[in-house]
Amino acid sequence: MKFYIGYQTQLHYLFFSALFAISLLFNNPLAAQTKPKEINYQTQTWLSLNNTIRLSDKWSAIVDMHMRRNHFASDPSFYFIRFGAGYTLNSSTSIAAGYGHLWLAPTTPGYTTFADENRIYEQIQTSAKTGNVNIINRLRIEQRWQEKVVKDTSTHTNKFTNRFRYTLTVNIPLSKKPHVPSLLISDEINLQVGKEVVYNTFDQNRAFVGIKETINPHLSFDLGYMMVFQEKANGYQYDFNNTYRCFFYYTPDIRKKKS
Repeated sequence: MKFYIGYQTQLHYLFFSALFAISLLFNNPLAAQTKPKEINYQTQTWLSLNNTIRLSDKWSAIVDMHMRRNHFASDPSFYFIRFGAGYTLNSSTSIAAGYGHLWLAPTTPGYTTFADENRIYEQIQTSAKTGNVNIINRLRIEQRWQEKVVKDTSTHTNKFTNRFRYTLTVNIPLSKKPHVPSLLISDEINLQVGKEVVYNTFDQNRAFVGIKETINPHLSFDLGYMMVFQEKANGYQYDFNNTYRCFFYYTPDIRKKKS
C-alpha cells in the first residue's frame, strides 16, 4: 500500500531536517574536546491540563497548566502556566500566540529559591490525514527571559534566548470502536539562539510513544513514555530523562448557536 504524505507535510519534514542540520553546525565541537561527555540519568513525571476554548468560528482562548516532577514524582522540577489566543485559518491550519510563566525549582540539595521565567510564544500548526492516520506538524517560536539564580540567590538579571520548537505527531487508530485508544507517536526538537548560547544551540529532543484516549467530544488524554535528551549550557553535560507523561486536553465550545 502506497503511503502518501501531502505537500505541506513534506515541507515540514524538510524544515525539521534543516533545523537538525543547523543544530549540528552551530554547536561548538571544542566544548566536547575540552571535557568528556557527562550524562545524568533521571526519571521524571510530566502532568498537564491543556485547554482550548472555542469562542467563535475563528477564535479560541488557550490556557495550559503544567507540573513536572523529578525522581519519578518526589521532587519538584517546575510549574508552568500559559495563556494565549488561537486563530483558525482553515480546516487544516491554525496560528496562536501568547504568554507563559515558569517557576523552576533548584536542583542543589538544601536550596529553596525558584527561578522565574517569562516567555512569549508564536506558533503555526497544520494537520493532514492519510487514510485513517492523522499527522500534525507544529512550529513554535519562543522568546524566553530566564532569571539567573546563583548560590540560591536571585541576581535580578535574565538570560534571553529565542527557542525554535518543531513537533511531528502521528495518531494511528487501532480500532473503529470509539473508546479503543489510538497509538500516538511524536518527536519534538528544540533549538535555541542568543548572545549567551555558546555551546548548546541544540537544546533538547523529546521522543514520545503512548496511547491517546477520547473520554467525550471535549475531553481526551494521552499517556505514555517520553525520552527527553537535553544538553546543558556548558556543552558537555546532558540530561537523559526517562519520563512518564500524562496530558489532558479539554476543548469546550462556547460559540453562540445560530438561530
